[in-house]
Order: sequence, then structure tokens, then C-alpha cells
Amino acid sequence: MRDPRMAAIGKGLKRRGRLVMQAVSPPRRDLDAIPGPRPAPDTYTAPLAPRLVDSPVFVLSSVRSGSTLLRVLLNSHSRIRAPHEMHLRTVHVNLSRDFTAEAMRALHLDKDELEHVLWDRVLHLELTRSGKDVIVDKTPPNTLIWPRLRRCWPDARYILLLRHPGAVVTSLTARRTDPDHEAVRAEVLDYSEKLEEARRNLDPHVMTYEELTAAPERATRGVCEYLGVPWEPGMLDYGSKDHGTFRPQLGDWSSTIKSGRIQSARTAGPDVELPPRLAELARAWGYRA
Repeated sequence: MRDPRMAAIGKGLKRRGRLVMQAVSPPRRDLDAIPGPRPAPDTYTAPLAPRLVDSPVFVLSSVRSGSTLLRVLLNSHSRIRAPHEMHLRTVHVNLSRDFTAEAMRALHLDKDELEHVLWDRVLHLELTRSGKDVIVDKTPPNTLIWPRLRRCWPDARYILLLRHPGAVVTSLTARRTDPDHEAVRAEVLDYSEKLEEARRNLDPHVMTYEELTAAPERATRGVCEYLGVPWEPGMLDYGSKDHGTFRPQLGDWSSTIKSGRIQSARTAGPDVELPPRLAELARAWGYRA
């Protein structure tokens, strides 16, 4: 009878011999060692999927332009739901495996359209919970992606909320600790360029923050007419309604908005100098540069 201990030792010696031979042998030049061609980038564009919300409303504005005030005025309407900033553009879908994109393509979907379906579902969920029939998203960075919003919702409606660029620079500078003045002007210019693109390429309802604060009834009547809903006097008494918590990253949280009263718009600081292009845009919007 063969000794099992000797059999185990023999197997170990054979395995060790194979490892030694592999270590001293030159590398194999077979097909497995030759890297294959990289796959071509996926250029597939999915068709538009059905939407639960056909015609959402987007407020396009720069930061520090009164969009939170407009939000709470609209949210005070019995038919309009205007929640805090939703930041849809930062909600992404992750196709985590190599084959996931191919699986979605077989369903006539791609990453962008999957995100669009998710964004649409978020809006629909918020609208359903509110019991209202018009939803408004006032997230200022939406201004930077207005072409994608139009692609996602071909029948979306847009409110263009303008403010004198110099006043935006003043407000943004005052809000920040040790502000970089050049960076502030560059940020305001970036928003302003996108607003001008939207003004020229969309068919928005255009209004100004200065008008909203100086003549709120007239301004809100114009918005209601554009949205196809009757104007309600209670819109101007936004402080008597529940609009959720005012906190950073979700909109303005200053004492001005928390007061519950519409207050006069602050003008640009006397020492604010606009770059030539920003001054040009201000004039195009009817402001004195």
C-alpha cells in the first residue's frame, strides 16, 4: 500500500518544479499577451422616453438674483408647487459594469436618458405629494444647463429672472468671507452669458428682480398669465405660508427672506466696476451699465 505522506511530498515537489520552470522561462508571446483594440466610444443617443411631467417650469437666473423670493411667492399659489432648490443636474446614474450600457441600450436607454427619467420622476413625486398641478424648479445652476433641460423636457416653460449684474456682484461679494473679486465677476459673467443664450434661444417669460420687489402684484400677475393660472392675492403674503426650512444650499436663508415681507431690491455698490462684456449684457437687458 502506498504511503499517503510520500504521495503528498511527491505532488509538492512536482508543483515546485513547475513554478521554477515558469520563473526561468521567457514570457509567452501568444495572443493572450497582445492587448486588444480599445472599444470605440459609445455614440448611441437614446430616444426620448415618455415623461410624467410634460411641462415643468424652470426659473433661470444668476445666483443672488431673488429666485428664492420668486419661489415663495409662487409656492403661495394654490396650484403652484415651488420647492427648495432641487439641484437635479447633480443627480446622476452610474452604469457600474462594462455590460450595463449595452443592457440599457437594448432597452432604448442611455446614461443621459436614464438621468432624465429619474429627474422627471422626482418632479412628478414632488408634484403628487403637493396635490398641485404646476411645478417650478428655481435652482440657479439650472441656468448653466438650459440646453439639457430643453432636451429633457421639450415642452418645458421658462421664467427668466434678471437682476442688474452690478447688484449681483455686490450681493455675492458681501455674502462671502475674503472674496476674490475677480472670481466673483467671472462667476456673474458666466451666469449672465448663459442667461443671454437662454433669452435668445428660448421663448421665456422675462422679468426683473427690481420689478418683482417694486411692483410685486404686477410682476406676479404677469407670471400667472404666462403659466395659465389665475392670480391670487395671497401670493404676496408669503410669510403666512409654510415653505420649508430656509437653509444654505437650498436657496436664500438670509434674514430678508425669513422676514416674510417683500423688501426693496438693493442696488449695486458705488465702487463696482463691470467688465466690458458684463456692462454690454446689462445694457441689453435694459439696465444702465
